[in-house]
Amino acid sequence: MRVWALAALLAALAGCGSGETPPVEPKFQATDITGAPWGQDFRLTDHTGQVRTLADFRGKVVAIFFGYTHCPDVCPTTLSDFAMAIRELGADGEKVQVLFVTVDPERDTPELLGKYVPSFNPTFLGMHTDPASLANLARDFKVVYQKSSVKGPVEYLIDHSAGTYVFDSKGRLRLHVAYGTGPAAIAQDLRILLAQE
Repeated sequence: MRVWALAALLAALAGCGSGETPPVEPKFQATDITGAPWGQDFRLTDHTGQVRTLADFRGKVVAIFFGYTHCPDVCPTTLSDFAMAIRELGADGEKVQVLFVTVDPERDTPELLGKYVPSFNPTFLGMHTDPASLANLARDFKVVYQKSSVKGPVEYLIDHSAGTYVFDSKGRLRLHVAYGTGPAAIAQDLRILLAQE
C-alpha cells in the first residue's frame, strides 16, 4: 500500500513541473473551421473592375460575406457589425479586408456595389462575377441562395446563407461567423487572428 502511495505522490510531483500554468490559448467566439477542405480560393471582380483572388490579400485577415444590396436586414447588419469591429481594432483594422460578394448579379452592378459597400467602410470591396461562376463559387463555400417573394423581373428578395467566412493572414480558412455575432465578438476574433501572424 505504501509503495502505491509513494508512486502516486511521485507521479503527481512529476506532473507539477515548475509550478507554472501553461498559457491558455485564446478562444474564438465564432466557429473554428480551421482545416476545412472547402472555400479555399475565389476569382472575383471588385467594384473598381479589378480581378481579385485570395492571394491578392495575403498579409491581411479576410472576411468574405455573400449577400445583395437590396437585402433589407441581414446584409446591412453584417456589414455594419464588421465596420464597427474594425473601428474597434484601431490601427490594426487596416490589416483586415472585408469582401461582399453579391448573389444578385442581375441587379447589383459594379456601380451600385461601388456606392453601397464602401458606404459602411471605405476599404470594403463589393465583388461580382457571372451567374454560372457564382453558382460554382457558392457551392465551394457551402453558400445557398434563391429568389423569393418575386413580384416582377427586378422586384424580388433573395434568401441566402447569412454567415461570414474569415481567412487568416496566410490565406487559410479559419472561422465561420454566424449572423448576429456582434461587433465586440467579431473584433475579439479578429484580434486573435492578427496576433497569430
